[in-house]
Amino acid sequence: MRLARWSADGTVEEGVIRDDAAVPFGAGRTVADALAAGLDRLEEVAGWADAAGARPLAGVQLMVPVAAPSVRDFVAFEEHVEGVSAAIDGASEVVAEWYELPTFYFTNPHTLRADGAVVRPPVSARLDFELEVAAVIGGVDGSDGRDLDVETAKRHIVGYTIMNDWSARDVQGREMKVRLGPCKGKDFATSLGPWIVTADELTPYEDADGFLALEVEAWVRGERIGHDLLSNMGWPFAELAAYASRDSRIVPGDVLGSGTAGNGGCLAELWGRTGGLAPEPLRPGDTVVLRVEGIGELRGTVGTPQAPVALPAARTRPRVRSR
Repeated sequence: MRLARWSADGTVEEGVIRDDAAVPFGAGRTVADALAAGLDRLEEVAGWADAAGARPLAGVQLMVPVAAPSVRDFVAFEEHVEGVSAAIDGASEVVAEWYELPTFYFTNPHTLRADGAVVRPPVSARLDFELEVAAVIGGVDGSDGRDLDVETAKRHIVGYTIMNDWSARDVQGREMKVRLGPCKGKDFATSLGPWIVTADELTPYEDADGFLALEVEAWVRGERIGHDLLSNMGWPFAELAAYASRDSRIVPGDVLGSGTAGNGGCLAELWGRTGGLAPEPLRPGDTVVLRVEGIGELRGTVGTPQAPVALPAARTRPRVRSR
């Protein structure tokens, strides 16, 4: 089943995509309701669709498929770390700590962008994309999403979508020298879509260790520059979800990004390997197409940056301790 949100004729609808039709849920139900219902109630959710309200898919504008309460983005591909560390820090390195546990950062749920969106980037000489797959969290009866074991965490994963973690590498590099970030290097946009494919649809691609052997591709300016298998992640999604819940909580609608695929899953990886800016950074008008087997295709076009409001540098302060 493909869960989606879309706009048509000035209204927003939520439901499922069936073949070439967008079929809304009846009785005011939403994708959020479907996620809260969870994997165990997918058959019931399918029955919510109101065929009488179906529209041709070509006649609707897809929206971000989930209004995510939070977005955690992991860095689960060793090959990506090897390449991008050279581009950002000047030396290719996978630190020992990377292997110990999966690492993630929180990105901005308020700047999520849909399939086909024009993304306005910051002023950047090193604008990049990132090819990712994201797990979308749902509900499980009897679980509040805290401190989950791997098996229970897997049951919380309702489905998967494609994710483009747009990145301004020069901004990111400056911030991370202060031991924080990526922050504004990522803050401006993350694309999700085109829909959420429920986890049961991808079971045929799952290996004995829980990894999904999906082929993923990145196309920039009409050229394929990245190709990998999702199963090259260092941890399967169920383990990422379990770690995200440790001493914390995951809730329906939360998004867990895989991190960037290797073998050209972003430009920075290639820059790190070649020592130059080839392929060249993204520029206004460029379209990035990410394709994931079993899910579909996510498109995004680079818009024109807007000059930021100028801010002064930090002022040296006297460090007096009283007025």
